[in-house]
Amino acid sequence: MAMPPSAQLCGTCHGPTGQGVEPLGPRLAGLSTEYITQQIKLFQTGQRQNVSMTPMSMVLQGDAIKPVADYFASQEVPEVTVHLRGEAAVYSDPTQELVYQGDWDRMIPACVTCHGPSGVGGGQFPRLAGQQASYIKTQLLAWQAGTRKGDVDAMMGSIANKLTADEIDALAKYFAEIK
Repeated sequence: MAMPPSAQLCGTCHGPTGQGVEPLGPRLAGLSTEYITQQIKLFQTGQRQNVSMTPMSMVLQGDAIKPVADYFASQEVPEVTVHLRGEAAVYSDPTQELVYQGDWDRMIPACVTCHGPSGVGGGQFPRLAGQQASYIKTQLLAWQAGTRKGDVDAMMGSIANKLTADEIDALAKYFAEIK
């Protein structure tokens, strides 16, 4: 699929095939059309804020959004070895425990409950597997600070507020390194 002209500006920061350009823009490849479309609309309405993305999102209006979202959603991402929730009963690594079992004492569901096996995402939930660690960390901190919104029932803000700084660093690193 050829890059639509309306996606060329996006490719400047996210790369021509949406693989991300550290530290300018995260990976868009592998995210669903639904998710990409929703995020563009959140930037346009101010529910999600970023000094670069807010004005950039205004370039895409109406029917121009879907071809851009479809293009980046169709780009290939590296295959990952999928690990399913429940494959292990006990994890010695506390990060893997958060990812695959959560922490029900703190009312934190397993990350893979929404983000899919090994964080491969789908539908309204973004792919975390292979995403830039710096981006994942920045987003978790934005959820904590309340500067990122737009999810159902403020679920991610609630979860992020229960995470420690060390857990955020570890989760970001874990998902970035999933192979």
